[in-house]
Amino acid sequence: MRINKYLAEHHGVSRRKADELIERGKVLVNGARAHLGDQVSPTDRVTVAEKLQKQFSYYAYYKPRGLITHKQHKGEKDIASEVKIPGVFPIGRLDKDSEGLILLTDNGRITDKLLNPKYEHEKEYVVSTRGAVKAHQLAVMARGMKLEGDLITKPAKTKMLGEKQFSITLSEGKKHEIRRMCDAFSLPIESLKRVRFMNIRLGSMKPGEIRKIEGKELQTLLSQSEITNKD
Repeated sequence: MRINKYLAEHHGVSRRKADELIERGKVLVNGARAHLGDQVSPTDRVTVAEKLQKQFSYYAYYKPRGLITHKQHKGEKDIASEVKIPGVFPIGRLDKDSEGLILLTDNGRITDKLLNPKYEHEKEYVVSTRGAVKAHQLAVMARGMKLEGDLITKPAKTKMLGEKQFSITLSEGKKHEIRRMCDAFSLPIESLKRVRFMNIRLGSMKPGEIRKIEGKELQTLLSQSEITNKD
């Protein structure tokens, strides 16, 4: 195995960072200085003479309908029991009857940056209903509306997608907000799917599918969140 690949897999750094460490003489193989392109075997002793900061991981996951986000009850399944990636947890939640995009990470410091309403990060949903959707209903949702319990929603972006389907983009995350808005219009929901969280899109993913967020997509997410990918 090439030395930079070994460092990437065993020390959680990028191959570019691995090459930088090798060039700076910070990597030893069996006590001798490593060089770019060196090959290592399982019996070799590889040491890094510099404390490395942990690189966090981020994933996009299509939560299927019927799956609990956190702490399942008897007879239920949650994301942790379905996703076999050690250390990751869901950012936020989707209720049991909803489906779609949810982010997973092992970075415990990112939760507030992504979920606190003061940051106004967008979350987009596609809603299918059992009855016809009216333009004036979407207009009320768009400008903000008063719900039961004196809850007033923030303005949202809405778009008619069909007679019984629309999209809505929120910048807050009040409990069951979309369902409560539809209930106010006596508009039963057939399905509720989150298709975007900030710049991360569900795209063509299928229920239960997971993909790693990396490259430019990850850089954009982190820059919009004003966080870094290190401790």
